[in-house]
Amino acid sequence: MSKLDLWKDPWPLDEKQCPCDVHFTRYLAAHGLENQRIFHFGTGDHHHVGLQAPAGGHSVLGITATEAEYSSYIRLVVENPVLGKHYKVLFSDIYQTNLALLPEFDIATLFHVGEFWSANNAPFASLDDAGLIEGMAGKLASGGLLIFYTGSFAYDVAERLIPPLARRAGLLEEPRFETLRVFRKT
Repeated sequence: MSKLDLWKDPWPLDEKQCPCDVHFTRYLAAHGLENQRIFHFGTGDHHHVGLQAPAGGHSVLGITATEAEYSSYIRLVVENPVLGKHYKVLFSDIYQTNLALLPEFDIATLFHVGEFWSANNAPFASLDDAGLIEGMAGKLASGGLLIFYTGSFAYDVAERLIPPLARRAGLLEEPRFETLRVFRKT
């Protein structure tokens, strides 16, 4: 029986290499956003977005397919139980996401679209990149935000998929913020 082929190494916070999470928390602050329900694709071992959640009153549901990142999340909430009230992490391949199990969100970050698609995992997938974008757009509340990271090594995948999916999902592009491309659901 085949096994899932998942990323093995935890991702530390390295703002020079991948500033998306830092740019996102700056975006939240710059726009005065509080008490947002956030879906966050790619927690990183740093859990930057989740660690910022309590200060803004945010509720963050992160997803990681890296066992070490999931283990570090467990340690964080055991050591800081208040964090667990604001930040939850799912361990799953993003392409196995069951959209029926997800609630409505105010913001969904899809910073890593295209980065983790794997031919080895395709037989087990519920979604592909287009399905992920369209599905998460469908989980947004009216006026909700779908945010992409333009510095991703696979951003060309998102860039190709965004125009037709944005039209179908009723997404209007907003001004960019640092490395982030922002769409609002009408």
